Amino acid sequence: MTHNIKIQYPYADAIIDGRKTFEVRLNDRGYNAGDTIQFRVMDGSIDMPHKLNNEEYEITYVHSGLGLEKGFVVFGIRQKGGKE
Repeated sequence: MTHNIKIQYPYADAIIDGRKTFEVRLNDRGYNAGDTIQFRVMDGSIDMPHKLNNEEYEITYVHSGLGLEKGFVVFGIRQKGGKE
């Protein structure tokens, strides 16, 4: 399954440069390991041009429960097609 999700500009920069390899999200989409993420970079409510737009990332691991508010998940991501 592919999830198209919004992300704020500073977090997109951190993903592109490899500092951020995870996401914390409300699990309103039923995220699962093996799913694909495509990000839409935003600045407030405005779509922004960014290198992260249209790149595909794979969910590598999903954690829920311990340490998280009910209904939230943390999932690991890595770029599909090579770079991690």
